[in-house]
Amino acid sequence: MLKNLFKPRSGFRLGDDLYAKAVSQARNPAFYTRLAVDDRIDARFELYTLHVLLLVLRLRDENTAQGQDAAQAVFDIYVSALDHVLREEGVGDVAVGKKMRKLGEALYGRMNAYEQPLRAGDAAALAEAMAKNVYADPQAPHADTLARYALTTRAALAAQDFNKVLATPAWAEV
Repeated sequence: MLKNLFKPRSGFRLGDDLYAKAVSQARNPAFYTRLAVDDRIDARFELYTLHVLLLVLRLRDENTAQGQDAAQAVFDIYVSALDHVLREEGVGDVAVGKKMRKLGEALYGRMNAYEQPLRAGDAAALAEAMAKNVYADPQAPHADTLARYALTTRAALAAQDFNKVLATPAWAEV
């Protein structure tokens, strides 16, 4: 029993690596220059959430235990990273729970707002959600382009072999 307790969990290492790849893509300067995403913490949160969701959906779509485990590991690492950022910012232990609850609600809200349009290939609904959440402007001129990027990435990840997704996810050109 103790041997299993202290045994390294490969899912978390995989989750760390995939999460790092999602964050790296979300930090692509083209989002901020070509697509005019403001370099604000909330806009970065939106891009991180979008990229984590794209990976989680692809991994879940694999419909295997390995796919489900990998998707859960990426999601868990993301939530852990949010907690870590709050603590680095000096948020006290008592307040972390409240702030994490608010962040969790925002995270689930975004994932719900993006998941259905991503699954349905509905660029208009996705652009509307991104205009509201990423740009904080219902008339954001670049929301359509960001939505097309997300749908193109979803298709590229879907076309990619599962093991290749784990090694190097196929992000669309920004």
